[in-house]
Amino acid sequence: MAQYQITLNDESLKDLFLQDGGVAKLVEQVLNQVLQAQVTEQLKASPYERTEERRGYRNGTLPHPITTRVGRLILQVPRIRNGEFSTELFARYQRSEQALVIALMEMVINGVSTRKVAQITEELCGTEFSKSTVSALCKRLDPIVAAWNERSLREHRYPFVLVDALVVRIREDGRVRPRAVMIAVGINEDGYREILGLMIGDSESEASWRAFFAWLKSRDLRDLDIVVSDSHAGLVRALQTEFQGCTWHRCQTHFMRNLLDATPKSLHEDVYTRVRAILDAPDIQTARLLKDKFAEEYAERAPKAVKVLEDGFDDVTAVLALPERYRRRLRTTNGVERLNEEIRRRERVIRIFPNRESVIRLIGALLMEIDEAWTTGRCYLNMEEYWKWRKEQEVSDQQESDAHQPLSRL
Repeated sequence: MAQYQITLNDESLKDLFLQDGGVAKLVEQVLNQVLQAQVTEQLKASPYERTEERRGYRNGTLPHPITTRVGRLILQVPRIRNGEFSTELFARYQRSEQALVIALMEMVINGVSTRKVAQITEELCGTEFSKSTVSALCKRLDPIVAAWNERSLREHRYPFVLVDALVVRIREDGRVRPRAVMIAVGINEDGYREILGLMIGDSESEASWRAFFAWLKSRDLRDLDIVVSDSHAGLVRALQTEFQGCTWHRCQTHFMRNLLDATPKSLHEDVYTRVRAILDAPDIQTARLLKDKFAEEYAERAPKAVKVLEDGFDDVTAVLALPERYRRRLRTTNGVERLNEEIRRRERVIRIFPNRESVIRLIGALLMEIDEAWTTGRCYLNMEEYWKWRKEQEVSDQQESDAHQPLSRL
């Protein structure tokens, strides 16, 4: 990761505290210094420096306005004689920041915002805006987000997939309606996490989940082994219809909440410890023995909790079939929950989306950036042991199947 030495003058620091827009001026000064450092790095020479390694010459700068949450910035982008200056400074920023600004603009234009939101938007944009301004920004950003969200998944196999949904409010037909945003995260054959996509459904119904899973299939999502989610009857039925043969694992965090809700408060600590031991058992046989013992001891003191455990045992212990190193990362939907928290940080600024397109634009742009960081960063899981284990399972299943085949007649 490149490191840059930044200098700030006294005037900029005074403006930070004494003038409106002081933060914007400070950020503008820092980013302009970063651009100058990057062009020096690209040319292998400072201004007026004589060196054999020099790869070109500066040719002034071009102003490049961008809108941020701290105000409008004018960056001086370096020009190179007989060449082109390249920087990644704007690429990731532009998608999520523009999506936020456009959503705020749309709120004001469609009359769904308060006066405060209108004032915030004016400060963000640094200028007046119109429907044509919003339309021009959408035309640049929407195709990028749509292309990412509709991309083919054929390039990889995804044995592990985690799914979840969050509810946002959208103004439709003159009314504010709650809608479900369904999100899928996959772990590919190399162990890297990817955000597979998002879709808006009318609710978390079986029909919505089935449409979501069918959409993922149409993009060539394949080779699923385990899908992790919260317990939702419609989701499970849709999964069994669209991805027959894959295993559903119930999120243990949500399961424990449901179980403790059915437990007398005086027994919460004891029940949690005992059930946690069941879920952390080394294998399914041990887990079943511990479960039976728990049911016997708490049948009279916590009958509702025993029933919750009995009913959900197979689904909440599904990951015990996997090698131990994969269980911790797959036993809950915590990874998707953290994504939801990031989305909520942005969604709280909007509160009510003006339309469905703005939801896809804002959330999609944010998820694109996270997806880029995941797929270019550190590997999430070492999958070598999994594929070896899976091959052994397939051989074992084939041998068992052959053993039950009738002998062919001579």
